Amino acid sequence: MDHGACAPCADRSAGREPRTEPRGRQVEPAALAEVRALLGGRPRRRDLLIEHLHLIQDFYHGLSARHLAALAKEMRLPYAAVWEVASFYAHFDLVPDGAPMPPPVTVRICESVACAMKGADRLLAELEGSLGAGVRVVKAPCMGRCEQAPVAQVGHNHIGDATPAAVHSAIERGQFQPAIPPHLDFADYNAAGGYSLLRECLAGRRTPEQVMNAMAESGLRGLGGAGFPVGQKWRLISAQPAPRLLAVNGDEGEPGTFKDRSYLESDPHRIIEGILVAAWAVEIETIVIYLRDEYPGAREILARAIATVTASGLAQGRDIQLRRGAGAYICGEESAMLESIEGKRGLPRHKPPYPSEVGLFGRPTLIHNIETLYWVRDILERGPSWFSSQGRNGRRGLRSFSVSGRVRNPGVKLAPAGITVRELIDEFCGGMAPGHTFRGYLPGGASGGILPARLDSLPLDFGTLEAYGSFIGSAAVVVLSDQDDVREIARNLMRFFAEESCGQCSPCRVGTQKAVELMEKPVWDEVLLTQLSEAMRDASICGLGQAATNPLLSVLKYFPEDVKRGA
Repeated sequence: MDHGACAPCADRSAGREPRTEPRGRQVEPAALAEVRALLGGRPRRRDLLIEHLHLIQDFYHGLSARHLAALAKEMRLPYAAVWEVASFYAHFDLVPDGAPMPPPVTVRICESVACAMKGADRLLAELEGSLGAGVRVVKAPCMGRCEQAPVAQVGHNHIGDATPAAVHSAIERGQFQPAIPPHLDFADYNAAGGYSLLRECLAGRRTPEQVMNAMAESGLRGLGGAGFPVGQKWRLISAQPAPRLLAVNGDEGEPGTFKDRSYLESDPHRIIEGILVAAWAVEIETIVIYLRDEYPGAREILARAIATVTASGLAQGRDIQLRRGAGAYICGEESAMLESIEGKRGLPRHKPPYPSEVGLFGRPTLIHNIETLYWVRDILERGPSWFSSQGRNGRRGLRSFSVSGRVRNPGVKLAPAGITVRELIDEFCGGMAPGHTFRGYLPGGASGGILPARLDSLPLDFGTLEAYGSFIGSAAVVVLSDQDDVREIARNLMRFFAEESCGQCSPCRVGTQKAVELMEKPVWDEVLLTQLSEAMRDASICGLGQAATNPLLSVLKYFPEDVKRGA
């Protein structure tokens, strides 16, 4: 035996007492029993790690080291692998050894742009220290309810147009679970003609070729922000070797965006029918829906709908899995979402290879967002020409605009692609809010830049805004008025990006933090900020770092008076 490799011998040669206990963190039998009780008969697969962490977090209000060690043993994973995933996501609370667990109730106050405009800071200040020892109050990024700003979350219960009194009342009444909004259930959806399209496909009255041709003719493009033609994407994936997978991106985390939540909470079966038709056309057997953790009501609705459809036989044996995000904006990026589904940190992948070739679990993967799949039924039932005939100013199709900010009637507005922001405000939102004068707008959420009111006649669609340093993205329109500080709005957005950077690449991780520091100064160094923006755009791995400075550059270009006023 080579005694040089023996730990007790090494200890003796170094003058130390020999180690009598195993190295590494030991698993407590009680903690292991507690974790096993929570997991029950659930599989211990690596890709379910985040789901299992949620079980522990929900039950104990935090993740202690003893439970992480027990979970690692139960799943046959290194402790470090479990810890690095748990520490990556904002909705997991890691509790050091000997430290108390978090209070039973957490109140989150959204601090993103729409809520900040509606007084989130005042709401936070009034609630801090006023809710008792069993409640903690924390800041939180966008919760996808921008039309209800300001928003608070008490446990899993969201409160729109929140006031201190409403938050106190929810706590006193124990209202910690999400309210389930009225929605079309399976019976009502069927009665209204739902699943007729899917039944036609399954019965052979339509062919995959016909369906893909119709999707291509409609001109529908991916509505999560990238805008890739849907029909072309289906053909590309169908040409890849089987087995192929479908990943549905419901991680709608862009500040200002809430359209997907609105559709999930009102008409979930239309989305499921679109999912199943896409899976049938591309010959996919496994479907994974990734839904952000901020949508607990939608998650409950979707889980019930999936169970009902599966029991009805309409899924024809296809495996539909619902996965829960854990508070990471970066997981809206498609490859980061795939990593998260696999039970890992949500770090964007280098491309190529692209997910269409090497995607989820290494297989060719079709990726769509919620709204894209929402349109499948209407396009195929009404015909592609119906969809493509919609639009204004030379554009084609319909868009679901998430409108928030200083308008009289915010909300999801179904409007023609190519509509201008002025038309959107006047025709669909009842005009500006009383006492407010239109001054500017975010056409594509946090990363889409900020345009001035004088550019109110630009068609809102793919390819129409890039020349102005902006883009439509997921069509999240935040309307600003003469009462808004554009510098502060840009700072708010940059703080969001700095907080949400995954940290994988230095240009984004360091660049967003440096940009925040520079933007906090009374006088902005325009030359340095512009150079920093160029470096981040050219060198960041994914769209977060590449687009994070769009609002900053917009303010420098279109609102120079605000920059000078800050000085």
